[in-house]
Amino acid sequence: MEMDSRKQKILEAVVLDYIETAEPVGSRTISKKYNLGVSSATIRNEMADLEEMGLIEQPHTSAGRIPSDAGYRYYVDYLMAQSDIQEEAKQLISKAIHEKQQQVGDVLRDSMKMLADITNCTTVMMLDNNKSSALQLLQLLLVEPGKALMVIITEGDKIENRFLEIPKTMTKEDLELVSMMMNQNLRGLKVGDWQHNILENIFQNLTRQRQVVDCALEMLSSILNLEGRDKKIYLDGGLNMLSQPEFKDVNKVKNLLQSLEQQEVLTQLMEADNESGITVKIGAETGLDEVKDCSVIVANYKVNGETVGKVGLIGPTRMDYATAVSMLNAMTQTLEEAYKEKNREGFL
Repeated sequence: MEMDSRKQKILEAVVLDYIETAEPVGSRTISKKYNLGVSSATIRNEMADLEEMGLIEQPHTSAGRIPSDAGYRYYVDYLMAQSDIQEEAKQLISKAIHEKQQQVGDVLRDSMKMLADITNCTTVMMLDNNKSSALQLLQLLLVEPGKALMVIITEGDKIENRFLEIPKTMTKEDLELVSMMMNQNLRGLKVGDWQHNILENIFQNLTRQRQVVDCALEMLSSILNLEGRDKKIYLDGGLNMLSQPEFKDVNKVKNLLQSLEQQEVLTQLMEADNESGITVKIGAETGLDEVKDCSVIVANYKVNGETVGKVGLIGPTRMDYATAVSMLNAMTQTLEEAYKEKNREGFL
């Protein structure tokens, strides 16, 4: 949609003023506050054009104008400037990581709360565990005749322990040999990468220990896939909606909060079209009638270049998009850096 610079400035003024005040914006307000160098009458004419274009609307007779969903979309796509809060946010998150020496999982939860507090929106974190983890190390230890302990270390230095029933004739040396062969052939691989020739090589070299190998492979496969069985979704700041003027109606906010308790709703909201950056869904773009008065901003969260989850903000369509986008960028970037630095257990 082509638009001259004057209309762009007036639309930006309407959006910014409405975000700040939650009150319809009139031509006189724009003339006084935004120094556009034109008269109130000219601004009024331009606003009439913007209304015809579907970018602003009049909520009721004799009121000023408010942005439409299309107006917010144009603002986000073409007019929005980056907020200065990004570096400040990165410093706050980094401080929590380095000074408190927290586990990354704790930092993640603290960062979600900080994100909700600063933006006055609801924060959503979805860890996408649809992919199995890769094996980093496997060790079989003899506990007693007929029983072994299998220690498995997967991506991110996550540790899993399982007991195995083994033939009572199996020795410590047998288990060490099985561990060595499985590490040589399977280290760094996910279950889907276990090719037939790899498994055949293990079986050929461990004929006498075949029973142990079968049991260990079955349990290893289960553990690596279990990590990717479900999506984990976390919420913070749900009650922030109560402070928004758009949700003064108790029934309205009640229905919204009930919707946000449903995993299928959150999963759909957190779908991100932009794999490498930020996705902004405004009003009806969410595809859900329950949240038609809301916008959702989602950022993919990556570890070593692979998307492992998403961080999102849910708020009214009148949300401060510049601050929200800046905060999400800061959070994902800093947490990615934190993961590389800390690489602690229990992060994913």
